[in-house]
Amino acid sequence: MRTKIVKIFLDSNVILSGFLSYKGAPSIILDLLCLDLPFLKGCTGKYNLIEIQRNIQKKVPEILEIYQKYFPKLNLEIIPLPEKKEVKKYSGITSGKDIPVLLSAEKCSADFLVTGDKDLIKTKVKQDFQFEIISPSDCLEKIMGELF
Repeated sequence: MRTKIVKIFLDSNVILSGFLSYKGAPSIILDLLCLDLPFLKGCTGKYNLIEIQRNIQKKVPEILEIYQKYFPKLNLEIIPLPEKKEVKKYSGITSGKDIPVLLSAEKCSADFLVTGDKDLIKTKVKQDFQFEIISPSDCLEKIMGELF
């Protein structure tokens, strides 16, 4: 019987991609989270939500209604914005926009930070955090590995 819960932190680009296309790994991840499976928990940060809403309003306002209707079905834990002193501590180790994402993933005790950002996946800061930074397709492989 399964006792391990896999906790995934979704970066903004994964959530937005999942809402923009019904094909591909981001969409499948969102679908799995909507099922409220007992072994899979999702989270994202307030920082990410601000970025998602800004991008929807600026680039794809036609999906705003769909986003507002279906986002609550993901049952995501929302991590508050990191404090400025926390962000400042990591200043310079990677892109400034990625630091709040990394800190939020750490704060939620994620096993995996799931992102489509190839630079973040390749970043050297991986050793500073307790989670693995992976792509959406790698996330699906790991989830399936946990199932079988």
